[in-house]
Amino acid sequence: MSEPKTPTPTPAGDTYKGWVFKWTNYIKGYQRRWFVLSNGLLSYYRTQAEMGHTCRGTINLATATIAVDDACNFVISNGGAQTYHLKASCEVERQRWITALELAKAKAARMQAESDDSGDDFSPSSASVPPGQGGGTQNSEVQSTLRTLGSKVEDLSTCNDLISKHGSALQRSLSELDSLRLTGEAGDKIRQVTERATLFRITSNAMINACRDFLALAQAHSKRWQKALQAERDQRVRLEETLEQLAKQHNHLERAFRGASQANTPADSSAGPGKGEASDEDDDNEFFDAMEEAPEFITVPADPQFHKRSSSNISGFNSEMCPDDQSLNEELLAINQESPSQEVVPVKKRRSRIPDKPNYSLNLWSIMKNCIGKELSKIPMPVNFNEPISMLQRLSEDLEYHELLDKAAKCQSSLEQLCYVAAFSVSSYSTTVHRTGKPFNPLLGETYELDRRRESGYRSLCEQVSHHPPAAAHHVISDRGWTLRQEITVASKFRGKYLSIMPLGTIHAIFEKGNNHYTWKKVTTTVHNIIVGKLWIDQSGEIDVVNHTTGDRCHLKFAPYSYFSRDVARKVTGVVMDKDGKAHYVLSGTWDEKMEFSRVMQSSRGGENGTEGKQKTVYQTLKAREVWRRNPLPDGAEAMYFFTDLALTLNESEEGVAPTDSRRRPDQRLMEDGRWDEANAEKQRLEEKQRSVRREREREAASQRTSSQSEEGAPHDNYKALWFERCEDRITGEQVHIYKGGYWEAKERGIWEPCPDIF
Repeated sequence: MSEPKTPTPTPAGDTYKGWVFKWTNYIKGYQRRWFVLSNGLLSYYRTQAEMGHTCRGTINLATATIAVDDACNFVISNGGAQTYHLKASCEVERQRWITALELAKAKAARMQAESDDSGDDFSPSSASVPPGQGGGTQNSEVQSTLRTLGSKVEDLSTCNDLISKHGSALQRSLSELDSLRLTGEAGDKIRQVTERATLFRITSNAMINACRDFLALAQAHSKRWQKALQAERDQRVRLEETLEQLAKQHNHLERAFRGASQANTPADSSAGPGKGEASDEDDDNEFFDAMEEAPEFITVPADPQFHKRSSSNISGFNSEMCPDDQSLNEELLAINQESPSQEVVPVKKRRSRIPDKPNYSLNLWSIMKNCIGKELSKIPMPVNFNEPISMLQRLSEDLEYHELLDKAAKCQSSLEQLCYVAAFSVSSYSTTVHRTGKPFNPLLGETYELDRRRESGYRSLCEQVSHHPPAAAHHVISDRGWTLRQEITVASKFRGKYLSIMPLGTIHAIFEKGNNHYTWKKVTTTVHNIIVGKLWIDQSGEIDVVNHTTGDRCHLKFAPYSYFSRDVARKVTGVVMDKDGKAHYVLSGTWDEKMEFSRVMQSSRGGENGTEGKQKTVYQTLKAREVWRRNPLPDGAEAMYFFTDLALTLNESEEGVAPTDSRRRPDQRLMEDGRWDEANAEKQRLEEKQRSVRREREREAASQRTSSQSEEGAPHDNYKALWFERCEDRITGEQVHIYKGGYWEAKERGIWEPCPDIF
């Protein structure tokens, strides 16, 4: 708050502007902002220079309230989400602002009233939303509602006329009866009826007058309401389009700026920005939708002395760095040359398209409002939220970039091998960036095989080994020297605005060469805008890829997305260290695009760049090498659930697979064919069948416990997986399911008798 003397606000015609302190949050308190009052709108900026491009907030004074707290403080609120707590430098300045605000508010109210009065000339035909503006469905609903209301108003007008007509006729008839001059009891009755009819006439006249006033008011304001509604809709559409364009431009400029900075920044630039600049940029925290965390380390180009070493050192270093990619390509070339028979064997042609996704509308809120706080796996979801593959097939999609493990198997250095394994752990998320559909929950005992031995040298098998909690075991073996296995249990919670998916379980990668055994876990996936807005997916968290043979470790950090972050979106950073904690490689990139790694030549602690007194490590690195890049999506992917080339083939029918294979699942097949209503009915049938089988298993388990008088802690479900067995993992100590063999042998013999009937 120790600011220099604040200049007096200056009016400029209808514009009033000046410096005012605005309350931001409890950490930063009041911060000085440049406020501009013009045309009934009060806007503010961080600096005067921002007036041309970045407005931090605007409030319409026509509907706002202005309150005075004390000598210098005042509050402006529009009764909704916008409230500005402001503080002037002195009481005189505060009074100047209050006077200007009150005058501007009165003028804005008059302008709004005049605008409303001119709305009577509005034509209802202009209320329709132009095509392509994103409001067609809502506009049709509004027009339907308006037509219904208009019909009811017409009915009311008709009833009004009828009451007036019949009331007059009744009154005439009673007058005629009264003129007959009946005597005695009959005359008394006539008089009572006449009195009641008179009361009815008075009441009816009052109602008729009220109806007439209502009709006049409704007819006078209906067009004005339509115009106001259309204006709000158009403004919302414009704001959405503007926000999307700004986000794209912001991201593009950030990438261009960072690319230019990396190309032009000298080695000593790691000292970071000046104090004033950092303080100014920190004010963006006021608008963050996710807290931006400072990077844990800084990389700078290595000192030229590392490039001027003796040729023996250079050749020795290159022998460690570069032979793997070259040797891999040479060996693959040798395989092709030495094994011409492989060229003769025809490789199955896989499909490259699936039926386009039909455009079915669904009221999401009516389904979701009763699901808040529940376990996602226990919520009956229609297939409208799904994509036509199962979770087992999604697990198999982790092999989209299996060539990273092929390269890792050829590496001479365990540290460089760790770089490839780390890149593989990141690559599995690249398929999720546009995939907002939910995979089918596998039925208990459901399996999925992915036999790509002829094309890519590996065989993959998944099995759903548990239903509550849902758990899937996965085993892959490759002819190119590696094995991958995992058991993933998905915990998920729906929180109203977003969905959090937390994969639980450990992934193992074992390489024959060097007997290196790596483990890592998955990060949290968050699906945003579940109820309102466009769905989008983010990955956040940290991963430790550990080599249990050598003690090497790679710590990867997935930064959560923040619209106002100065960093690249979906950023991933990591450091590869040996068992002593010495850094050897630095990884950087994004989980949806690419990853690079750089050899660390020297590291030091930087004392001026940390936040809150923490020091950052500065790594001097050689030029980065690209280790992985995402494959482009096939043509027309947006109409095919944004599936990759591999995903398009996962549900393709194949002969000889197990009867429990996901390809044979009827509801999933119906959804892929676009028959969603039939798929929903089939999905309910399969789920009910699974529940019946489970109840029968529980009854059998209960009878066995009763007969054997086993202890209370005995399991309630005696289900055992068919191709995997439960045991203790010798690396992690967890109870996991590990492949016990027999599946591929059963496939060769064509004997599937042990498989349960789940479909």
